[in-house]
Amino acid sequence: MNGVEFLASFVTTGELHGLRIGATLDEVGRAFRHPFVDVVGEEREWLRRDYGLVEFAFNPVPEPASHPVPEPEPAWVMATASIQLHRLAAGDGLARSWARSTGVAFPRYTSWEEVRDELSRTHGVPELKITDQGGFLQYRAASSNVSVLVVDGEDEERGYRVGDGDVWGLELWAPFRAGGENVGNGN
Repeated sequence: MNGVEFLASFVTTGELHGLRIGATLDEVGRAFRHPFVDVVGEEREWLRRDYGLVEFAFNPVPEPASHPVPEPEPAWVMATASIQLHRLAAGDGLARSWARSTGVAFPRYTSWEEVRDELSRTHGVPELKITDQGGFLQYRAASSNVSVLVVDGEDEERGYRVGDGDVWGLELWAPFRAGGENVGNGN
């Protein structure tokens, strides 16, 4: 699969290799067989797993009140997932290793025009709300909970960074429930 098809599927479905908000740390580990770095908050209130191109943020699952002894390791559930396309502009190494481990081939740069063209050929594309994010345009799909950030600066040229009109990254975010509770954070 090429990277543009992968991104169009992500925008349309809100799934990243079959994972959605609320997926467990073990499920993410089974879906992505790629080297990663884990960073855990000092009080174990969050965990971030960085695969280089893809990052996940996790929240601990609160223990039931009937469970008197805390477990040594909390169970973690996915709260957000992001694809950091801008990291590919620095060179080809990340793209090559990502293609080997996942079967998804990304170019060094991906323009919004390429993604938009693929979305026009994809069934079930959600409506995208566009907002200015100061140097970026955000295309937000409320039905799939995916946002796309696109570089919006005529003076931004491709090089070791993405340029004007290129996709900076995509994020899968958790919708908020009534009362301000975030889906996937254990509340």
